[in-house]
Amino acid sequence: MGARSRGLVGDERGTVTAEFAIVLPAVVAVLGLVIGGVALSAHRITLVSASAEVARLEARGETAEQRLAELGTGVVVSRSQRDGLHCVELASRPVGGVLSSIAVRGSSCAALSDAGERR
Repeated sequence: MGARSRGLVGDERGTVTAEFAIVLPAVVAVLGLVIGGVALSAHRITLVSASAEVARLEARGETAEQRLAELGTGVVVSRSQRDGLHCVELASRPVGGVLSSIAVRGSSCAALSDAGERR
């Protein structure tokens, strides 16, 4: 019986390596998606904050070009005015790879002041 049990143990060598080789790519893929998701969330927070700042500046009649330049060249800016509000929407595609098809948007509105309405 001793020889037989030694034979079974010898046959199982390498199974952990095979399981690890199968599981490792899945773990790396999930980790990559999690990191990409965190990057998308952080970029959305940046866009929402920047859109609020730009909306307030432009609603007061000031220029916000310097703040927009800080965001980079890949950011698309949309502006609209309705019901006494000046609204700004910022959009971009912040990450590459599999997640590059996801566009992140942030929008905000501010009440127009007298100086902003004359603009």
